[in-house]
Amino acid sequence: MSLISFLVSRSVLLDRRVLWLLFIVNAIGTVYGYYWYGDQLIDTSQTQPAWQLVFVPDSPTASLFFTLALIYLLFPLSPSAGPVARGIRMIIEALGVVTSVKYGIWAVVMIVAGAMKGDQLVWQHYMLIVSHLSMAVEGLLFVRFFTFGRWAAFAAGCWLWLNDTMDYTYSIYPWLPEVLDRIVQAVRNFTFGLTLFSFLITLLFLRLGRKARRIEA
Repeated sequence: MSLISFLVSRSVLLDRRVLWLLFIVNAIGTVYGYYWYGDQLIDTSQTQPAWQLVFVPDSPTASLFFTLALIYLLFPLSPSAGPVARGIRMIIEALGVVTSVKYGIWAVVMIVAGAMKGDQLVWQHYMLIVSHLSMAVEGLLFVRFFTFGRWAAFAAGCWLWLNDTMDYTYSIYPWLPEVLDRIVQAVRNFTFGLTLFSFLITLLFLRLGRKARRIEA
């Protein structure tokens, strides 16, 4: 077994010490993410209806859903849990994966695109690149351990589509580097396309996860 295969194996990823570490890191990242959006949340609250606030912070909300999904791995539902409890779990898991993939990739692409157009990168940009790539990767790595299926993934994709629509209808999308403000339409098109991609790649990893479970069985 190669080192990479070992690191992404069930025995490692589901080790409670690893789960707790990921939970803590994601929880801290979630809090920091909402702090990062602080100025935009304040600006939106002063210029837009309050109901739009929920659509402003993208990455931290994705991280929040994934953090909540990890709780279900640390403290699984009772076998006697009802359909409502199981359904809530599946929706949270699906949102945690699909949104983490989408916004993990989106943030990195925006940073790189800004740099290619002359935006000056500072150390925070590199921190954001690493943290957001990690979001996308961990989401896909944990698909096979979650309980959600295609319909929950579809619901998560619909939420992303709604979020995209709100962002670019009311101009509450994440603040962009100034050099990208001139190509917001291209950013919008990429964002909607990335929503579809995130949904489809989640479906792919769901299928791969089922095959892996059959092999392990």
